[in-house]
Amino acid sequence: MPLQVVNGAQLMCSFGMAPSSLVVLPANRVLSGNQPAANIMDHKPMVNIMPFAMCMSLANPQVAAATSAASGVLTPQPCIPMTQTPWVPGAPTLLIGNMPAVDNTCTCQCLWAGVVSVVNPGQVTELIP
Repeated sequence: MPLQVVNGAQLMCSFGMAPSSLVVLPANRVLSGNQPAANIMDHKPMVNIMPFAMCMSLANPQVAAATSAASGVLTPQPCIPMTQTPWVPGAPTLLIGNMPAVDNTCTCQCLWAGVVSVVNPGQVTELIP
Protein backbone atom coordinates (compact mmCIF):
# COMPACT_ATOMS: atom_id res chain seq x y z
CA MET A 1 0.00 0.00 0.00
CA PRO A 2 1.24 3.50 -0.78
CA LEU A 3 2.21 6.01 1.89
CA GLN A 4 0.33 9.25 2.48
CA VAL A 5 2.22 12.42 1.49
CA VAL A 6 2.49 15.27 3.98
CA ASN A 7 4.12 18.67 4.48
CA GLY A 8 7.90 18.38 4.15
CA ALA A 9 7.80 15.52 1.66
CA GLN A 10 10.86 15.37 -0.58
CA LEU A 11 10.15 15.83 -4.30
CA MET A 12 12.25 15.48 -7.43
CA CYS A 13 11.69 16.78 -10.96
CA SER A 14 12.94 14.80 -13.94
CA PHE A 15 14.63 17.96 -15.28
CA GLY A 16 15.66 19.44 -11.92
CA MET A 17 19.16 19.26 -10.49
CA ALA A 18 18.28 18.93 -6.78
CA PRO A 19 15.37 17.72 -4.65
CA SER A 20 12.80 20.10 -3.24
CA SER A 21 10.20 20.05 -0.46
CA LEU A 22 6.43 20.00 -0.62
CA VAL A 23 4.72 22.71 1.41
CA VAL A 24 1.21 21.81 2.56
CA LEU A 25 -0.68 24.64 4.20
CA PRO A 26 -2.85 23.57 7.17
CA ALA A 27 -6.06 24.80 5.47
CA ASN A 28 -7.73 21.36 5.42
CA ARG A 29 -6.97 20.68 9.10
CA VAL A 30 -6.03 17.05 8.48
CA LEU A 31 -2.79 15.80 10.03
CA SER A 32 -0.87 12.65 9.26
CA GLY A 33 2.33 11.94 11.15
CA ASN A 34 1.86 15.32 12.92
CA GLN A 35 2.10 17.17 9.58
CA PRO A 36 -0.62 18.63 7.31
CA ALA A 37 -1.69 15.99 4.76
CA ALA A 38 -1.59 16.80 1.02
CA ASN A 39 -4.45 16.55 -1.45
CA ILE A 40 -4.24 16.68 -5.26
CA MET A 41 -4.78 20.45 -5.30
CA ASP A 42 -1.49 21.09 -3.44
CA HIS A 43 0.35 21.68 -6.71
CA LYS A 44 0.75 25.47 -6.87
CA PRO A 45 4.23 26.62 -7.91
CA MET A 46 6.17 28.58 -5.29
CA VAL A 47 3.38 27.94 -2.76
CA ASN A 48 3.32 24.14 -2.55
CA ILE A 49 6.12 23.10 -4.93
CA MET A 50 9.42 24.87 -4.46
CA PRO A 51 12.24 25.16 -7.07
CA PHE A 52 14.51 22.22 -7.90
CA ALA A 53 17.69 24.34 -8.06
CA MET A 54 18.43 24.46 -11.81
CA CYS A 55 16.28 23.40 -14.77
CA MET A 56 17.72 21.41 -17.70
CA SER A 57 14.60 21.24 -19.91
CA LEU A 58 14.87 22.78 -23.37
CA ALA A 59 11.10 23.31 -23.20
CA ASN A 60 11.85 26.03 -20.62
CA PRO A 61 12.31 29.30 -22.58
CA GLN A 62 15.12 30.46 -20.26
CA VAL A 63 17.09 27.25 -20.80
CA ALA A 64 16.45 27.32 -24.55
CA ALA A 65 17.67 30.94 -24.82
CA ALA A 66 20.79 30.31 -22.71
CA THR A 67 21.58 27.14 -24.67
CA SER A 68 21.17 28.97 -27.97
CA ALA A 69 23.45 31.76 -26.75
CA ALA A 70 26.05 29.13 -25.79
CA SER A 71 26.14 27.72 -29.34
CA GLY A 72 24.00 24.69 -28.49
CA VAL A 73 25.72 23.67 -25.26
CA LEU A 74 23.03 22.84 -22.69
CA THR A 75 23.02 25.68 -20.16
CA PRO A 76 20.79 25.05 -17.13
CA GLN A 77 18.91 28.02 -15.68
CA PRO A 78 17.24 28.61 -12.29
CA CYS A 79 14.16 26.45 -11.81
CA ILE A 80 10.78 28.12 -11.59
CA PRO A 81 8.21 25.30 -11.30
CA MET A 82 5.19 25.56 -13.61
CA THR A 83 2.97 22.85 -12.16
CA GLN A 84 -0.46 23.97 -13.33
CA THR A 85 -2.32 20.65 -13.12
CA PRO A 86 -3.19 18.64 -10.00
CA TRP A 87 -1.31 15.58 -8.78
CA VAL A 88 -2.39 12.39 -10.58
CA PRO A 89 -3.91 9.93 -10.05
CA GLY A 90 -4.63 10.76 -6.42
CA ALA A 91 -5.97 8.32 -3.84
CA PRO A 92 -9.74 8.01 -4.39
CA THR A 93 -10.21 6.02 -1.17
CA LEU A 94 -9.11 8.94 1.04
CA LEU A 95 -10.50 12.47 0.69
CA ILE A 96 -8.84 15.49 2.29
CA GLY A 97 -10.79 18.72 1.91
CA ASN A 98 -13.18 16.91 -0.50
CA MET A 99 -10.28 16.09 -2.83
CA PRO A 100 -8.30 12.84 -3.20
CA ALA A 101 -5.20 12.56 -1.04
CA VAL A 102 -1.69 12.43 -2.52
CA ASP A 103 0.24 9.20 -2.05
CA ASN A 104 3.87 8.43 -2.84
CA THR A 105 2.98 7.04 -6.30
CA CYS A 106 1.40 10.29 -7.55
CA THR A 107 3.12 12.60 -10.03
CA CYS A 108 2.66 16.21 -11.07
CA GLN A 109 3.42 17.53 -14.57
CA CYS A 110 5.49 20.70 -15.09
CA LEU A 111 4.69 22.91 -18.07
CA TRP A 112 8.38 22.66 -19.07
CA ALA A 113 8.03 18.87 -19.66
CA GLY A 114 9.31 17.74 -16.25
CA VAL A 115 7.58 15.14 -14.11
CA VAL A 116 7.57 15.83 -10.37
CA SER A 117 7.56 12.68 -8.25
CA VAL A 118 7.66 11.92 -4.53
CA VAL A 119 11.03 10.68 -3.26
CA ASN A 120 10.15 10.67 0.45
CA PRO A 121 6.50 11.09 1.58
CA GLY A 122 7.41 12.96 4.78
CA GLN A 123 6.04 10.27 7.11
CA VAL A 124 6.14 6.47 7.23
CA THR A 125 3.27 5.47 9.52
CA GLU A 126 0.10 6.21 7.53
CA LEU A 127 -0.76 3.98 4.57
CA ILE A 128 -3.55 4.62 2.05
CA PRO A 129 -5.65 1.55 1.21
